[in-house]
Amino acid sequence: MAKIFQIGAAGGIGRRLSEMLVRSGARVTGMHRRAEQAAVIEGTGAAAVGGDLIEDSVQRLAELIAGHDVVVFSAGAHGTGVEQTNLIDGKGLEKAVDAALRAGVRRFILVSVFMDAHRGSQSTDGFENYIRVKREADVYLAATDLEWVIVRPGRLTDGEGSGLVAAGPALQYGTVSRDNVAEFIHEAIYTPSLRRRVIELVDGDKPVSAAMRELIETF
Repeated sequence: MAKIFQIGAAGGIGRRLSEMLVRSGARVTGMHRRAEQAAVIEGTGAAAVGGDLIEDSVQRLAELIAGHDVVVFSAGAHGTGVEQTNLIDGKGLEKAVDAALRAGVRRFILVSVFMDAHRGSQSTDGFENYIRVKREADVYLAATDLEWVIVRPGRLTDGEGSGLVAAGPALQYGTVSRDNVAEFIHEAIYTPSLRRRVIELVDGDKPVSAAMRELIETF
């Protein structure tokens, strides 16, 4: 039975992924900062555990992560300000990576951002900081010897997922449903040969399993 530790389990992608993983027989632990998030996580069939990327030490996070097979990081500040972005998307990711290394959990999947996001439209200093922080977080993870996968989805939508995607190292920017992102990460968890790869992801015309197979066969 796969044991998955989710950071960001109460979010739009995280809770969808938890439901998929539980249905497939995985044991899922979801970390939450706020008490009300525990009910959301438990509602997916996962176990909820309190943890804080800002306040907790690397050692404390390592104790939570220990014993799992994979860490999935989809947490984010979600527009709550530059300081929170720096602490959660930036330093929080670094602490989670260091904790996984300390706990001996080798596989780490990060939900990042398509670097073309909002290009061509009016941006803000806060959004530019977000893009910079996410890029630095990607670099931090990629510099480790973990079996990492960085997934960069396009503009996220909440519509029902089609199960059809395009996935590759460089794609034209587009939209992707949170359902499809969760399904792709689910497939990645069970595809250990996919490792040390940065993958852009948008809605497309290939079933997730076929897109994954092409990624493995092509590179």
